Parts: sequence; structure tokens; C-alpha cells
Amino acid sequence: MLNEISTLRTLIESQLSAISSPESLEQFRLAHLVKKGTLTALMERLRDVPKEDKPAVGKELNLLRVFAENEFAQLKSEYDTPKIQTQKLDVTLPGRRNKQGSVHPVMQTLDEILSVFCKMGFSVAESADLEDDYHNFEALNFAPDHPARDMQDTFFIKDERSDLLLRTHTSSVQIRLMQSQTPPFRSVMPGRVYRNEAISARSLAEFHQVEGLCIDTNVTFAELKGTIITFAKEMYGSGSKFRFRPSYFPFTEPSAEVDISCYLCNGKGCRICKYSGWLEICGCGMVHPTVLKNCKIDPEIYSGYAFGFGIERVTMLRTGIDDIRLLYENDVRVLEQF
Repeated sequence: MLNEISTLRTLIESQLSAISSPESLEQFRLAHLVKKGTLTALMERLRDVPKEDKPAVGKELNLLRVFAENEFAQLKSEYDTPKIQTQKLDVTLPGRRNKQGSVHPVMQTLDEILSVFCKMGFSVAESADLEDDYHNFEALNFAPDHPARDMQDTFFIKDERSDLLLRTHTSSVQIRLMQSQTPPFRSVMPGRVYRNEAISARSLAEFHQVEGLCIDTNVTFAELKGTIITFAKEMYGSGSKFRFRPSYFPFTEPSAEVDISCYLCNGKGCRICKYSGWLEICGCGMVHPTVLKNCKIDPEIYSGYAFGFGIERVTMLRTGIDDIRLLYENDVRVLEQF
């Protein structure tokens, strides 16, 4: 039996040294390591070995089995591991440069706007996009049945509370500011707003606004005009032309809208300015006394002005983009210009 084990070991060693492919390795396994292989056959014959010879025979047979299994496992791991093909590096080729990203043009515009107003002494106030009806409408002089509510098609939230909505303007931040602080103060409120409007070259259902508020004693409409014009000249250039038109907002009285001469047609008229030669950039007015009362501010002592405008509209004016949708289509050809 010991001679047979020695003969089988010699055979196994010779076959192992001849293995050169996964196929030949599999043939080795089928010949020696399976249930009907040579090693199993010798193990079954161990019962016929005399009792006094079994320890020596069993030891040699077990050593041979462990040797064969270990060698097989090592070869199998070598064939299973994919060989890395080395590739020569051509040092004459130009290097690969990583493309650098940039700040989105809308965010660039917002940063510049905030910088201008901060130089003018305004602080920055923010709040959550989700608001309640009181801060978004009622405190701003929108009565529950006020027709002005129809001016803004609102996204309401399905919840246990029926008064939750996505804010339609950042004027709600003005209310929270007036309720939490004591005048005088002046602040701007940037943020994202939501209105259920048809998407076109001029409007989106989700966009950004910056609103401003100044509350103090003896504040006049002339100060409001000076603030708006100073900001507009800083953003659009000192040669830009502006005009104020009477308008209506429930939370300001008197109210006005500010137009700038169209940058695309130089005031001659085009589809972007609706062939009027002017583009609206801002709504503004003196804070309504009722709004001050709702915030526990005495309108007999304090007065103030408020204004607001869309950041996307400002971005279009400054960059020459003629379709607001281009700002959010993730077209690298557009965004990489800024």
C-alpha cells in the first residue's frame, strides 16, 4: 500500500508540473480529487490494511491528499486571477486636463446682487420654502376671498393642515423678519419660489427671487427710487434707461413696476420684450399700513418700502440669453460660457 501511495505521488507531481491551462487543471481534478478519483479509491482501501500498518499508511495517504488539494487550490487561484496587461505609456502624447466646473450663472447673478445690496447696507434674511397661508398671503393683506390671490397660481401641500403651500414669493420672509425684529432694519431675502405657471421662454414654474425691505421712520418713495436705480445701474451699467410705471400689489401702496430698455433690440422691439422696447425687472412700492399693523409695527411712527425681482430675469438681461429654459436644461455648451 505504501508503494502504491508513493507511485501515485510521483504521478500527481508529474501531472501538476505539466498543467498549463484551466482545462488541464480541471482534468487533474477529475482524475484525483473527485469522489471517484484515485485518492478516494485509496482511502476506501485503507480499511483492508492490517491494523498495525494503518497509522503509517493513513499518515502517508493523508499527506498526499493535502498536498494534492493545496497544489490544486494554488493553481486554480492563479488561473482565476485576471492577468493585468501592461500598457506602454506614450510620453509624447499631450497630457489629459481635468475639466473644471463653474458656478451656475443664476448663482453667479445672485452672488453679485447680494454683494451690491450688502454694500448699500442691507443684511440677508432667509427662511424655508414651505410656508403657511398666513405668512404667504393673509399677513401681506391678501384676504381669504381677495381676488389678488388669483394673480399667483399656488402649489398647495396635501397634509393634515390645509394651509401649507410652497411659497409663491419671498415676501413671507419679510413678514417673519418684521415679526421677529424691531425697526429700523433693511434686508434682502433671496430664495426659490414656486408658481403653477406655464413654462415658456419668459417664465418658469420654479425660479428664484430676491426681495428687499426697509423699515424706518420718515422713509419716502424717493428713497425707494434711489435704491432701485442705484442697484440697476450697478448691475446693468450706468447707460441703461429705466422707467417706473404705476402698478398694484396688495402689500404695497403706492406700487410701481420698474422697466429697463431691452438689451436685445436696444429698445426697438422684439419677441422677448413683446415689441415694446422695455423689459420689466422689478416690482416695488411703499409697505402697506395694514401689513405693518399685522406685524405689530405702528404705521403712524414707521414707514418703509419693499421691492422684488426674479434672478433668472436679471441673468438673462446680463448674459444675453433669450430663453429662460436654457438656464436649466443642463446643456454644457451654454453653462461652460459662464
